[in-house]
Amino acid sequence: MTDHATPTAPSSVQPGLEPYDALVLVSFGGPEAPDQVVPFLQNVTRGRGIPEERLREVGQHYYEFGGRSPINDQCRALLAALRTELDTRGLDLPVYWGNRNWEPYLGDTFRQLVADGHRRVLAVITSAYPSYSSCRQYRENLWDAVDGLEVEVDRLRHYSPDPGFVAANTRAVLAAVGELEDPADGGGAGGPEPARLVFVTHSVPTAMAEGSGPPPRSEAGGYVDWHRAVADEITRRVSAETGREHRGDLVFCSRSGPPSQPWLEPDVNDHLRALAAEGVTRVVLSPIGFISDHMEVIYDLDTEAMETAGELGLHCVRAATAGTDHDFVAGLVDLALERAAVARDEPVEPVVIPGGRVGPYRCVPGCCPNLRDPDRPALCGQDSPARAGSLRSRRGAGRALRGRERPE
Repeated sequence: MTDHATPTAPSSVQPGLEPYDALVLVSFGGPEAPDQVVPFLQNVTRGRGIPEERLREVGQHYYEFGGRSPINDQCRALLAALRTELDTRGLDLPVYWGNRNWEPYLGDTFRQLVADGHRRVLAVITSAYPSYSSCRQYRENLWDAVDGLEVEVDRLRHYSPDPGFVAANTRAVLAAVGELEDPADGGGAGGPEPARLVFVTHSVPTAMAEGSGPPPRSEAGGYVDWHRAVADEITRRVSAETGREHRGDLVFCSRSGPPSQPWLEPDVNDHLRALAAEGVTRVVLSPIGFISDHMEVIYDLDTEAMETAGELGLHCVRAATAGTDHDFVAGLVDLALERAAVARDEPVEPVVIPGGRVGPYRCVPGCCPNLRDPDRPALCGQDSPARAGSLRSRRGAGRALRGRERPE
């Protein structure tokens, strides 16, 4: 793929992000004041019949942080970083932002996009892995958001195996290892065993995990496979950099749902207890399942898991998320340029980490199914039905999908 790291004047040689005329950052959303907590949770759990009293109990995590989730501020920072990276490369494309569950809502964002004259949009979803809740559900919300609007939407391929994402997380883990192995703190090459690397992501029901991601996939499913690939590569890089053989484990947090429903395990707190029983004394928690400091990070890890570690006498440091790390942001722009080239039917050379997979540009049928409502439509899929009156349906399915079905 062409290297656009240096600003280049627009020319026929560098078509840039055409045919897209706007980018939209698509995120989960979160409350920004105490009186928004319950309405936000009602949006998240709509249709599940959860009583308000239970939502207020769940909302206690937010109230402990002033009723404000960090996620919207993280999105504002990422928007600013994307704007800077695009400007540096001479890519003059507007960047919008819309959320699934709180303001600014996706529907409002797309109405504004269309009112501003944009008709071909590239979505950057703030989730790096394939699963129903981290991919398909966003695509369903995009379908709803563009209802009645003349606009066509594509998305970036899943970017967890992108070198920029992995470089950002590796750098964060190395910094955390450095804190634990500082000779002044009893560490260093001659100290105790190398810090154990514990990679954390959001738990999901096992039935959801097993159907996640495009085939081929293991029995555990693509959600687990892709996380393991990232964890293994970071562990390898950290060991090479430190000259010490670190071990890495994949664990989960934020389980919800009835106890009778199987979810991915082990829970991070249970795993910390198991490590302490093994005699492990130093742990780095690396939240590779999150691109920024969500509530699951600042509460489930920084609060609960750190309390567990303290009770067990473990020396524990939480590594930073990718956030606005330059390698991560530059990688997103690289992927946007790659997706634009695919839309123009130009050859591309996708790059992923060793052991990683190049995900599909348009999700394949049966990937990350909606187990509750299998017929619910979603955008950005090979089997996405055409909307009456939409740009895609007016162009014809053959032309609209031409050159965009290639998974690799």
